[in-house]
Amino acid sequence: MANYLLAYHGGSGMPESEEDQAAEMQAWGAWFGGLGEGLVDGGAPTAQAKTITNSSVSDGAGAMHLSGYSILSADTLDAAVTMAQGCPVLKNGGTVNVYETIDLGM
Repeated sequence: MANYLLAYHGGSGMPESEEDQAAEMQAWGAWFGGLGEGLVDGGAPTAQAKTITNSSVSDGAGAMHLSGYSILSADTLDAAVTMAQGCPVLKNGGTVNVYETIDLGM
């Protein structure tokens, strides 16, 4: 089994009404619950960002602003993709990138 980083981009963000916020949180909770032991870390949304290069620091995160992340455990990249296809951010117009992480044994 390997771990996979799900990187969330975009989406409509948190709804304004308390009722819609509760429904959004319920959707995330149901998805996380359905992942069972495959959920390693539910992660978190992200906020402010800075981009660092060898010679500068600038505000923002560039073209693909990361809106959140989670970490899953799965047998293969394709299995992790299947698990990620139920992510609520997709229903809100966002995208998910799935990255296999490499265990360096450290």
